[in-house]
Amino acid sequence: MKLSTKGRYAVMALCDLAGHAEGRPVALADIAERQEISLSYLEQLFAKLRRGGLVRSVRGPGGGYLLAHAPDETRISDIILAVDEPIRATRCSPGQPVGCRGNQSRCQTHDLWEELGNQIYLYLSSVTVGDVIARRVLGTSGLGTGGLGKGGGKNGAAAADGGPNPSRAAG
Repeated sequence: MKLSTKGRYAVMALCDLAGHAEGRPVALADIAERQEISLSYLEQLFAKLRRGGLVRSVRGPGGGYLLAHAPDETRISDIILAVDEPIRATRCSPGQPVGCRGNQSRCQTHDLWEELGNQIYLYLSSVTVGDVIARRVLGTSGLGTGGLGKGGGKNGAAAADGGPNPSRAAG
């Protein structure tokens, strides 16, 4: 599964907005420059984000955009869904009794991919813009182990609450 630029850029832009607002509207041109995203593309995304109730616009001199809610109340999943980005890992349409195969049956791995999509949605629903800008989102990729392996993964990663890493116990 790959998240398209639409979803990624929307999240990047709202995190930038939250980090630079300081109670004042932020111009899209400033976000575009800092994040290296086309201004016209951002305008399209922010129109959807505004319709989705995630940002509000301020017109006139010194105008721009503000988050509609506090960063800790703005979930990443809501941003992605507001820009029409599906959060799913199957080829099938959600909620349909038929599958995506030629004979309308579901493939053998359908339930696996559907549950993966559910887990991704649950994770993105548990993370807020506030978490991202405060750098409270740290996975095994931040451990410098190159992913799973010694010191990384389910049993070797540092606890999310900052607890000790079992692979580094004194010996």
